[in-house]
Amino acid sequence: MSNTELADTLLQACQRRGIVLATAESCTGGMIIAALTDIAGSSAVVDRGFVTYSNEAKMDMLGVAKATLDAHGAVSRETALEMAAGALARSRAGLSLAVTGIAGPGGGSAEKPVGLVWFGVALAGQPVVAERQLFADKGRAFIRRETVRRALELGLRALGEDQAGLVP
Repeated sequence: MSNTELADTLLQACQRRGIVLATAESCTGGMIIAALTDIAGSSAVVDRGFVTYSNEAKMDMLGVAKATLDAHGAVSRETALEMAAGALARSRAGLSLAVTGIAGPGGGSAEKPVGLVWFGVALAGQPVVAERQLFADKGRAFIRRETVRRALELGLRALGEDQAGLVP
C-alpha cells in the first residue's frame, strides 16, 4: 500500500471513530502531516502538525523536558513518548503520531546510526507507546519516506485496524 493509500485509510478510520489527529515531527519535517493534508477532506479529522526540528521547538511547542533531552537526546524513546503526549495535550486531537530520528546522510553515531527513528503514538485514554526502527541507510529521502509509512501504519494499529483498514 502506498503512503497516500495509508494516509487515506488512516483518515477514514479516524473519521469513522470521530477522532481528530495531530502529528509531532522532527526528522520528517512535516511530511506526515503533508501526506494527510494532501487528501481532500482531511480537514474533517486533521487538527495540526507540529514540526519540531530543534530541541528548543520540542520543548517550547510540545513540552518535552530539557532533562529528557539532556539525559537521552532528541532521538530516543523518552523524547518520542513526550513528543506524542505533548501533541495530544496541546491540540484537540484524540490521536497523535510523533517521530524523531536521524535521516542522514550525517549526524549518526555508533550508538545512534543514520536510519534510527523513534516513533511515539498517543491515543486519548491509553498509555503512550513508542517503537524503535532502524531503516537501511539508503539515503535521506528513503529514510524519511519509510518513516512516514511506518507512522501511518502505527496510527492504524493504534485504532485497531490493519493496513487494509479492516478491523482484525
